[in-house]
Amino acid sequence: MRIFLAEDERDLNRLIVQKLSSEGYSVDSCFDGREAIEILEYTHYDAVILDIMMPGADGFAVLKSLRDRNDATPVLMLTARDAISDRVKGLDGGANDYLLKPFSFEELLARLRVLMRTSFGRVSNDLSVSDLTLDTASHVVKRAGEEISLSAKEYALLEYMMHHAGMVLSREQIEDHIWNFDYEGGTNVVDVYISYLRKKIDSGHDIKLIHTVRGRGYVLREK
Repeated sequence: MRIFLAEDERDLNRLIVQKLSSEGYSVDSCFDGREAIEILEYTHYDAVILDIMMPGADGFAVLKSLRDRNDATPVLMLTARDAISDRVKGLDGGANDYLLKPFSFEELLARLRVLMRTSFGRVSNDLSVSDLTLDTASHVVKRAGEEISLSAKEYALLEYMMHHAGMVLSREQIEDHIWNFDYEGGTNVVDVYISYLRKKIDSGHDIKLIHTVRGRGYVLREK
């Protein structure tokens, strides 16, 4: 899934980006609230992480700009201030969750999974299509009970397709959600990773789950 982070503490920003990227998330980030507002006007994300105290515009202003556009993207707010009034202000302003600094990355990841479950209307970390299963907490993927080893990017692609099982996803949709602004790879990167997934997911199975829809993109479904 694609995450946007606005955090002005540069070391913390870098660490969060590294951790989320290692978990398979595609992450864009900035250090300024005004820049965050501009980016969020034109780019869709699956979740947004906002620090409250930032130059340019604070996290409350960034959140307001999102909700004023009726953008329902889940928002997790970070704050070093433990004032109840700040949390009430953020939650009443449309934030979905709060995390106090300092925090553990394990808790950050768990809270993001909760936001994702809520966003996709799910009640657990388990995704399944036919005999293919994926656990978003452990990142364990199995087909017919046998565990499959995937790279971080392969996992991210599969999770995205499983969240949208039965929907035809264009190459542009996939690229926008799995790769961030800094990506400078080839134009056929989606096709390459779909090929990687097919070898690992469908090879040796009579029922193929990853299908090409000519002229439109790819879909994960049983038939």
